[in-house]
Amino acid sequence: MMELKTKLLAFFNRMNDSKKVYWLSLLIGIVCGTAALLLKNLIHLIGETLVGNLKESDENYLFLAFPLIGIAITVLIVKLLIKDDLGHGVSKVLGAISLNKGNLKRHHTFSSMITSSFTIGFGGSVGAEAPVVLTGSAIGSNLARFFNLSHAQTMLMLGCGATGAIAGIFKAPLAGIVFTLEVLMLDLTMASLLPLLISGISAAVLAYYFMGDEVLFKFELVNSFDAGNIPFYLILGVFSGFISLYFTRMTMYLERRFKLIRKPINKILIGGLILGLCIFLFPPLWGEGYHSIDKIFNGLGPDLLDNSLFFNFKDQQWFIVIFLLLLVFIKVIAMTATTASGGVGGIFAPTLFVGAIGGYFVASFFNLVLGLNLPIDNFALAGMGAMMAGVMHAPLLGIFLTAEITGGYQLFFPLIIAAIASYVTIMAFEPYSIYTKALAKKGELVTHHKDKAVLHFMAVRELIETDFAIVSPEATLGDLTKIIAKSKRNLFPVVDDEGMMKGMIKMDDIREIIFNHELYDKIYVKDLMYMPEHYISPRDTMLKVAEKFESSARFNLAVLDNGKYLGFISRARVFSNYRNFVRTLSHD
Repeated sequence: MMELKTKLLAFFNRMNDSKKVYWLSLLIGIVCGTAALLLKNLIHLIGETLVGNLKESDENYLFLAFPLIGIAITVLIVKLLIKDDLGHGVSKVLGAISLNKGNLKRHHTFSSMITSSFTIGFGGSVGAEAPVVLTGSAIGSNLARFFNLSHAQTMLMLGCGATGAIAGIFKAPLAGIVFTLEVLMLDLTMASLLPLLISGISAAVLAYYFMGDEVLFKFELVNSFDAGNIPFYLILGVFSGFISLYFTRMTMYLERRFKLIRKPINKILIGGLILGLCIFLFPPLWGEGYHSIDKIFNGLGPDLLDNSLFFNFKDQQWFIVIFLLLLVFIKVIAMTATTASGGVGGIFAPTLFVGAIGGYFVASFFNLVLGLNLPIDNFALAGMGAMMAGVMHAPLLGIFLTAEITGGYQLFFPLIIAAIASYVTIMAFEPYSIYTKALAKKGELVTHHKDKAVLHFMAVRELIETDFAIVSPEATLGDLTKIIAKSKRNLFPVVDDEGMMKGMIKMDDIREIIFNHELYDKIYVKDLMYMPEHYISPRDTMLKVAEKFESSARFNLAVLDNGKYLGFISRARVFSNYRNFVRTLSHD
């Protein structure tokens, strides 16, 4: 194995940087496309094996049990085999970029795929996209480490993995690139776009080859865009913005409540029962919900009531409108019950589901109230883009992903209108997306703040300067004068025999007495020193170091490890390293 690795590295190192990146981005795209295919087929296999023709009968009581079983299996796999917190896929990637320099653990290349297939296959009301994004990002990150790539190249490979994952799962290469740029917020340059394109197109081509050239949702344009409907698309966008706010806040609230439940078995039981009850009452909440979106696009919206307790009301238009609104609100509860109790899945599919149902609701409501004839399928499509823009704070992703997965390119105008209205609405109330809110609260979100990103990649220990002459507190002024004569610094740390810092002396403070020979044996260093009010710990983040320099107005700060003197950090050196990192991260 080691010999094979050595040969691979030797072959790889003979290439120039551009060729390395291009070949790796192609490899990552193929692997990520394969991962997406495997995950989709695993979910389909488990789901079909479980339910078969069950949905066609009126006996859907097993919907109460299946989700609970799926969550229990997932938790057992995580606890016994993986032994790590998988968390939310995209948030995990953002956390790795912010806190771990883009490094993801090896098990992330497969663990989310296995666990999410059981969660979703057994009816978990989540999507497979976030797990495959984590998988793809981990593939890119680990391949970069295997080939000893630089930090900037590692970040690019992680981005290629995320791009390939989205392109493979949705057959949407453009959406994959937009996701990496808009959601992950990687600081990529124009030269980075070609590797992203290579990864995205190779994953998408693989998906097309094995799954056919049909889009995810079969959308046929029956009613072309009517400019007279623009006010209603604006209303849809504002409505989606507020639903996105509810989506984010309710998810966070329910997750906090579930965290208060200490015993895992209780979490599984409570979450599984809530999810099972939601699905029993509202069967469209089963799994990803993509079948329900297809029904809307095919003019079969009332069939969403099939196999539910409300089947007999499917011919009553007002009841359908109420049912749709309930689906919008309860989907978030079902989704959070799935993940907070131990299931693994993402919010892509729930967001698209809520968007389509929301668009269907708005169009149906105005058709009933005002006697209009708004195209329900067009509004469902625009709602999908609007919800993506609101929940993920990514209007471009909402527009391009929706257009690619539906083939609804002719409806770019309503997509743009609804997406922008939704984004502007939620931004007035919530500055962070559902992915970034938790990291932002802890001050660990650096991907969306370039200054923080650069500071994050700088290490305190690498900036410590140790060429300051140390003085004993028992030394006399005469001893200090001899040390000053040999030093090029104007700061002198006072350190005892055990290496503990007792204070420091500034040249400016003793300038008036330094040439008074009569005081050389009468004054001791301990009489002249002072303990600095501001100092740095080697465990401080560089963001905190920068804040200390700003608040103290000092040019040099001592570095102390539980009182032990390590050296000084200078403002000039921090700034110099900052500029070097900026050049490195922006290097084409």
